[in-house]
Amino acid sequence: MYYKILFYLTLMIGTLISISSYSWMGMWIGLEINLLSMIPLISKINNMMASEAALKYFITQTLASSILLLSIIMMSMNNMYNMNSILYFTMIFNTALFTKMGAAPFHFWFPEVMEGLNWTNSLIMLTWQKLAPMVLLLYSTKFFTYLILIIIISMMVSGIMGLNQVSLRKILAYSSINHIGWMLSSMMFMETIWFYYYIIYVIITINIVLIFNMLNIFYLNQLYISMNNNFHIKFFFILNFLSLGGLPPFLGFMPKWLTIQLLTESNMYMLATIMVIMTLMTLYFYMRITFSTILLSKTYTYYYNHNMINNHLIMLINFISIMGLVISTFLFNLI
Repeated sequence: MYYKILFYLTLMIGTLISISSYSWMGMWIGLEINLLSMIPLISKINNMMASEAALKYFITQTLASSILLLSIIMMSMNNMYNMNSILYFTMIFNTALFTKMGAAPFHFWFPEVMEGLNWTNSLIMLTWQKLAPMVLLLYSTKFFTYLILIIIISMMVSGIMGLNQVSLRKILAYSSINHIGWMLSSMMFMETIWFYYYIIYVIITINIVLIFNMLNIFYLNQLYISMNNNFHIKFFFILNFLSLGGLPPFLGFMPKWLTIQLLTESNMYMLATIMVIMTLMTLYFYMRITFSTILLSKTYTYYYNHNMINNHLIMLINFISIMGLVISTFLFNLI
């Protein structure tokens, strides 16, 4: 247990070193500390799926780090010779960061790694591990055309691939890819909106993962069975899932609202329209899951005992999602 605390600490230190570094080399070192801290947290001796996930994560992140370091070296070598070539190496640099955060079409590793994790590591992968690559994207030169292409592909992949999933971890992984697209679009024009989006996404994801972890469920059939006898758990799960999809009047709608307004004010009408249409696909499988949770009755043996779950704790941590309309309207007026 104590070694986990050490690795959690170095995981946070690596990210903080990366986002606060004054040089690209220091940024790369921070990412490597973060990577080498995450591997022991994922891998387990008695769990083959966790060991496989750790290996996949290590290979992918090492490949991205190698491309990152190569682009940094080439940018520094070409600094005094050809300024135009730096732009191309910056695009390679951004590609490595997209791979590290799991944005489509560089997402191939993300759902597979998520499938082998427990809920604690899944929460870290969905939230904290996205922070450093996104902040570093803010520091680098932005190719709007390339960013828009990544945004549209992320929206399409998350919407289509999430439709036929039965694993809750993979559903949250494709949901994260969808939210990455929204965060990248807000990042293009205003960092403040991106920060609001990231914080709200983290809050909603913590609420959902906490419920799944308390019930110890990983698949949809377990979800329907486990929530059948517990109205409070079912109610708050549905509210948070709809909030994650960005359905008004919940809190998750607020950052999407701000992002759409930001895009329209920047005359990016086509991009905003495509993003809204593609997000409707993800909202469809959110609604399908929530409706099934409401309507399906218990037809299997009840394997879980929820007497130890504190419903008051669930009510407390989900209060902010229920009050999404009031909070989002208040914050929007402040902006």
